[in-house]
Amino acid sequence: MSYCLNPICPNPENIAFSQRCAACGSQLLLRDRYRVMKLLGQGGFGATFLAHDQILPGEPSCVIKQLRPSGTSPQVLQMARELFEREAKTLGRIGNHPQIPRLLDFFEEKEQFYLVQEYISGSTLQQEVKLNGTFGETGVKQFLSETLPLLQYIHEHKVIHRDIKPANLIRRSQDARMVLIDFGAVKNQVTQVAANQSAHTAFTAYAIGTPGFAPPEQMAMRPVYASDIYALGVTCIYLLTGKTPKDLEYNPTTGEVMWEHLVHVSDHLIGVLRKMLEVSVRSRYQTAKDVLKALEIEPYLESLAQGLLVKSDKEPTSNRVEDSVLLTSHPSVGATGVAQVAAAIRARRAKDAAAKSSLPNSHSHTHASPTSQSKVIRRLDSETLIKAYQKGRRDFALHNLNLLNLQGVDLSDTNFHSAQLQNANLQGANLHNSDFGKASLTRANLRDANLSKAYFNQADLEGADLRGADLSHAYLSNANLRGANLCGANLTGAKITDEQIALAKTNWMTIRPNGKRGLL
Repeated sequence: MSYCLNPICPNPENIAFSQRCAACGSQLLLRDRYRVMKLLGQGGFGATFLAHDQILPGEPSCVIKQLRPSGTSPQVLQMARELFEREAKTLGRIGNHPQIPRLLDFFEEKEQFYLVQEYISGSTLQQEVKLNGTFGETGVKQFLSETLPLLQYIHEHKVIHRDIKPANLIRRSQDARMVLIDFGAVKNQVTQVAANQSAHTAFTAYAIGTPGFAPPEQMAMRPVYASDIYALGVTCIYLLTGKTPKDLEYNPTTGEVMWEHLVHVSDHLIGVLRKMLEVSVRSRYQTAKDVLKALEIEPYLESLAQGLLVKSDKEPTSNRVEDSVLLTSHPSVGATGVAQVAAAIRARRAKDAAAKSSLPNSHSHTHASPTSQSKVIRRLDSETLIKAYQKGRRDFALHNLNLLNLQGVDLSDTNFHSAQLQNANLQGANLHNSDFGKASLTRANLRDANLSKAYFNQADLEGADLRGADLSHAYLSNANLRGANLCGANLTGAKITDEQIALAKTNWMTIRPNGKRGLL
C-alpha cells in the first residue's frame, strides 16, 4: 500500500506502487525516494508514518514525521516549527547512542516539514504490559538499570526529554534493548518562542509533555533534569501496577501519587521510587547517577543480611553479630539511612581486612583491590553461574567471578554491573547486550567473544585479550583500555574515542568505529 501525506486528503490509502494519489492527485513518492506505507500515529503537531527508502539497497524501513500543527494561527505554526527543528537538531547531536533512533534526513518540501528517523521494530512498554501483564521487582530493576544510563547520557548533552512514558519506550525486537523515542518535546539550549496566551493554550498538551507523567514544575513550564527522573518513576509505577496516572489517586494535601499500597516490592525499592516521585524538586534525586547509586546498594545489602552469620569462622563472632544488629535494628530506615548503615559496615569490615592483611603469614584470598572487595557480595563458581543463567537468572551484579572458566558459554543479556571478572576465561562466550558497567575485567580472556551492544561504561579492561571480539555498537565510554589487545576486533559503531583506542593494541585487521580496517 502507498499512503498519501496530504493532510486534507479524503482517502489517503492507495494501491502499492502508485505514483499519484487516486483521491487528491498528490505525488506519493516523497523526495523521489521515500514511499509511505501507513500512518503510525498522530498528535500534538506531527503525524508519524512508516515508509521505505527506495534509494538504498533492500529498501529499509524508516519513520517519517510530518509537521501537522493542531492550530492554524501564526503563533502556533511558528512554535510547532521551532519544536520540530529542535527535535531534528537534538537527534542529530545525540542520536549516535544505541538506545536513541538515528536521524536520517530532515527537509522542507512544498511548505511541509519532514523528519526521517531510523525505524525501531518492537513493542512499546505500554503494549508489553497490556499483552503480558505487569512487571515484578526484578523486571523494574532491570528496566531502570538500562534506562538510567541513557537518561544520564542525554542530560550530559544538556537535553531534557520532557515526555518519558511507556508509549515512548520501545523494546527493540532484534536485541530486546530499551529505546527512547519521540524527542519532539525536548528542551535544550534553544530559546523557546514567545507566543500569546491563546497560542500557548492551543499548544500546551504537546509543549509540556504528558499530564500525570510530567511533574508540577514541568507543568508550570519550568522543567529541569530531575523532571525526567519523575516521569521515569511514574513509568515504573505503571510497570508495577498497570495503572496510568489518571487511574491513580493523589494525596489532596501534598499532591503526591498514592501507589505504595498497590505494589509488592522490597522496602528499599519503594524508598528509591518514592524519592524519584517527590513533588518537591529539591527532595527528588537530582541526577540519573544518584538513582543508580541508590539502586546499586540493594543487592549488597540483601546478600550481606543473608550471609553475615555464615562467614568464615576466622571472622570474630562479635563483628558478625554487630553487623546483624546494624541491619536489623533499623527496619524503618529509608534509602539514605540504609546506605549509611551499609557504608559503615563496609568501612569497618575493610578496616578489619586491612588489619588482618598486615599480620604475619596473612594471605589474600582474592585478586580484587580492597575497594572492590568491599563491594563484591558473593563468590560464584562457573557451574553455579551457568546453571543459574539456564534457569532464567540474568543479574550477577557486584559478584566475584574472578578466574572463572566460562569459555563459549551463552550469557547474553546479563547484568554484570560492578562485578569482578579479573582473569576470567570468556573466550568465545556470547555476551551480547550484557551490562559490564564499572566491572573489572583486567586481564580477562575475551578473545572471539560476542560483545555486540554490550555496555562497558567505566569498566576496567586493562590488559584484557579482545582479539577477534565482536564489539560492534558496544558502549565503551570511559572504559579503561590501557594495554587491551584489540587486534582483529570489530568496533563498528562502537561508542569509543580515538584516545581510548590509542591506549590499546590494534593491527590492520582491527575494524574501526567507522567500519574501516586499519591502524590509527
